[in-house]
Amino acid sequence: MRFRSKRYRNFLSKVPGKTPQPLDNAIRTVKDCASAKFTESVDLAIRLNVDTRKADQQVRGSFSLPHGTGRDVRIVVFVDDSNVAAQCLELGAVKAGGEDLMNEVLAGFMDFDVAIATPKTMRLVGRLGRVLGPRGLMPSPKSGSVTEDVVKAVNEFKAGKIEYRADSAGNVNVRVGTVAFEPQQLTENIAAILRHITDARPSSVKGEFVTNVTVSSTMGPGVRIAV
Repeated sequence: MRFRSKRYRNFLSKVPGKTPQPLDNAIRTVKDCASAKFTESVDLAIRLNVDTRKADQQVRGSFSLPHGTGRDVRIVVFVDDSNVAAQCLELGAVKAGGEDLMNEVLAGFMDFDVAIATPKTMRLVGRLGRVLGPRGLMPSPKSGSVTEDVVKAVNEFKAGKIEYRADSAGNVNVRVGTVAFEPQQLTENIAAILRHITDARPSSVKGEFVTNVTVSSTMGPGVRIAV
């Protein structure tokens, strides 16, 4: 017989089975199940009916959550203008530079969550494809991380802008806050990102687009949301 810890059994007693729940109920359950000694994140898993092998069914972009993510995002900026680099550092970027930053990353520096670049420096960033690509850190014009206005981009990502991308199975996983957020803040963040992704539906997709949505905390069980 498979052993289940008391904590796990307690979680199961709070989760209303596999039946999708209204958003407010799902958030209440997630917060009730959060019992870790640290502030757990709240994450959304969205299953899409897409075939990402097809170029016209790629789902990728960026979105500014109404209440941010509750996380201090570590940002690096690839830019060859020293004055602009200084502005980015003042706004909270952990590093900013051109070839020097590229060499640091090649040497193993990876302590960042978002990489932003100007179009001009993409010739340098392109050499980092094997390092950044598998980690989902490669800057992209579609996600807003390749831009002439890198100062504005740093501000946006610091304020709660998130990047998302459907993986090979059609799953999109995004952080939508922490268990310390008010229920209304989580509700508004989740509703906003779901509307945004629904609006990003590729025209070639037939039938239902969003097939399953689950919300969970870092250490808690997933709760299905009715969509």
